[in-house]
Amino acid sequence: MFQHSDALPLEDSLVRLRHALHREPELGLDLPLTQRRVLDALAGLPLEITPGKGLSSVTAVLRGGRPGPAVLLRGDMDALPVQEDSGLPYASRFPGRMHACGHDLQTAGLVGAAQLLAARREELAGDVVLMFQPGEEGMRGAHLMIEEGVLDAAGGRVVAAYALHVTSTLLPTGFAAVRPGPMLAASDAVTVRVGGAGGHGSTPHSAQDPVPAVCAMVTALQTMVTRTVDVFDPAVVTVGSLHAGSAGNVIPEHAEFEATVRTFSPETQARVRAGIERTVRGVAAAHGVDVDVDYRENYPVTVNDPREAAFALRTAQDLLGTDRAFEAPRPLTGSEDFSFVLREVPGAYVGVGACPPDADPATAPMNHSPRAVFDDRAVLDAAVLLAELAARRLQFAGEFVTEPVTEEGA
Repeated sequence: MFQHSDALPLEDSLVRLRHALHREPELGLDLPLTQRRVLDALAGLPLEITPGKGLSSVTAVLRGGRPGPAVLLRGDMDALPVQEDSGLPYASRFPGRMHACGHDLQTAGLVGAAQLLAARREELAGDVVLMFQPGEEGMRGAHLMIEEGVLDAAGGRVVAAYALHVTSTLLPTGFAAVRPGPMLAASDAVTVRVGGAGGHGSTPHSAQDPVPAVCAMVTALQTMVTRTVDVFDPAVVTVGSLHAGSAGNVIPEHAEFEATVRTFSPETQARVRAGIERTVRGVAAAHGVDVDVDYRENYPVTVNDPREAAFALRTAQDLLGTDRAFEAPRPLTGSEDFSFVLREVPGAYVGVGACPPDADPATAPMNHSPRAVFDDRAVLDAAVLLAELAARRLQFAGEFVTEPVTEEGA
């Protein structure tokens, strides 16, 4: 239904929108400026629009001209607490905030998809739910929108859901990658607090030093991963923050560290969680210190439905070329709260290249870097791919009927 030529008339306005969003990045769940820009961009389209109640989301429903099911397209809108160092003429004007993960481009791409679909809505055999989401970066915005009813916004549960994410590295503009099964890792967070007895650095025997205990815990966790986790179902445990004391000659009473945990299956997630608890408590006992473990499950694994992933791959190949859209050989250890959507309905999450033409995808600054740069041209890829996924999925809805699970097949 859609080709890149259909989106060319929209390119200038979508790039302007993307630049405006980039200049004024907002964090978390409260994005009033971003929400207003999205609402202004959607004005005049035949959409049923519902702003979020507890967050600055926008849910828009496009009714097709023919009866049929509903599908969902997601675009995330929030930025990161990063000081931009890109040198772009449209760089962030807000200190300490940056669209370092390309969500500005993804928001503009979803607006473009809405415009493309609205122009041909009489041809659509069903409805499209447009999910403009805040709070993807650690705030569980997708989960909150699900609680507010986004999956049922068209009147019944959507039958499929799609999202894409641009990357400033790995893939040049005009390329896309998707895979069945796990696409991104589950993300959990751990805070370990150790309590001892402070004292003078010259007499450690009269204190109960938490510092060597914490150091032993950090190294023991790496051994725990390599010796208890299946290498074919891997895990990552990274300690990124460690704090203890304030002077070199003082043994502190407390020390703590924070870690991120990435896994690709519930079984390994449970194994690693238990391993962390067992390891740090064992080390604490050996050192004679107290320990408190705060383990938080944040985002589940992003799992692409096999049929939906194959469908998304075929669609991307038809739009970009068979040599430019491919099955990703392995999942990535990043995480994404679109995983909450894919736990409820089948769908696919697609990676889209946005590495600028003057940069090497192998060495370009990656997402979340203060120097990350995303190619404006990718906004058309995003708009056309999202629009075509929705239109084609509605057109072929009958081919996606899933047989109910029986006890024999469970």
